[in-house]
Amino acid sequence: MTTFVQFHLLTPYPPSNPNRDDQGRPKQALVGGHPRLRLSSQSIKRAVRETAYFLQDLAGHRGARTKRIAEKVEERLIANGAAPETAREAAQTVAKVFSKLEAEKDGKPPLTTTLAFVSPEEWQAAHDLADRLAAGEKIADKDIKKMVLRHADGAVDIAMFGRMLADDPDYNREAAVQVSHAFTTHRAMAEDDWYSAVDDLKSREEDSGAGHIGEAGFGSGVYYLYACVNVDLLVDNLGGDRALAAKGIEALARALATATPRGKQNSFAHHPLAHYIRVERGGRQPRDLSGAFFKPVDLRTNHPNGVLGASVEALRDMAAKIDAAYGAMAEAVEEMHMHEGKGSLDAIARFAADAVQTLPEREDA
Repeated sequence: MTTFVQFHLLTPYPPSNPNRDDQGRPKQALVGGHPRLRLSSQSIKRAVRETAYFLQDLAGHRGARTKRIAEKVEERLIANGAAPETAREAAQTVAKVFSKLEAEKDGKPPLTTTLAFVSPEEWQAAHDLADRLAAGEKIADKDIKKMVLRHADGAVDIAMFGRMLADDPDYNREAAVQVSHAFTTHRAMAEDDWYSAVDDLKSREEDSGAGHIGEAGFGSGVYYLYACVNVDLLVDNLGGDRALAAKGIEALARALATATPRGKQNSFAHHPLAHYIRVERGGRQPRDLSGAFFKPVDLRTNHPNGVLGASVEALRDMAAKIDAAYGAMAEAVEEMHMHEGKGSLDAIARFAADAVQTLPEREDA
């Protein structure tokens, strides 16, 4: 039986534009036929990976997503005394392990055609291989990928969010964590801000017009975010390292509560924190609670905690209705509700990480 940890978060955002569309406006969606503001799952996962909980607490266990593998390998080889031509040839051989290469431009090392998600262990293996190639060692093409690529290693973010290597699917990594697009629990639409800027050096004798004018979109609201962790798969992706899996889940819990996409942050100073978190553990089939908001929360609600309080009630009500219809969907539940003075992020993180302890021992352990 697979163990799942499911997160449900409600986070109020002030006027902001953290995740823009191709027109520079806040992303939107129709939910239940009503307009909402939206944050893409991609932007949320990026924000999670950039939190201190991943950068510092998981230091040494983070992958790097990049097209610049040949460049970094070549730089290291040259710094270690390799001839430029030798370094470039070895670096390109190594980079092709992860993806096809683009054509060289302006004499610079070629980029890979796709963003490759590379673990620290694979980076080290790539550098070791490049050293051997630069030293003149002959290595068969069929052996090169096996010397670099890994099916499982200590990169927590790759284990969580997966990766695809189009040219070598045997080394793809299935994501152990699914993250939804967050959307507002109530009707919300993007607004427009017309702004102007003054030229500081413009004399008073000149016309009084602005030195610059422009428009910027923004919006605000309470967002519902759902994320699901397949704990068994996370442990497998980390080569059976339960301690690292638990540390990763704890970091994820803290990051989901505090991370935000940083679009236009200097203009709006949005730094929201989740006000309500519900975490569920168990072996039943996962299900999100987005159905609680297909009928949008009434913006004119009389709830003492306003739209946020009404959103919490709708979320809890939906969970209870699903449990009544399908049976209890979670074996254990932990909540943090700031306005009720209930729970804490520390308790949420511990509860989520403890899911690793409920797994049966691996037969190959």
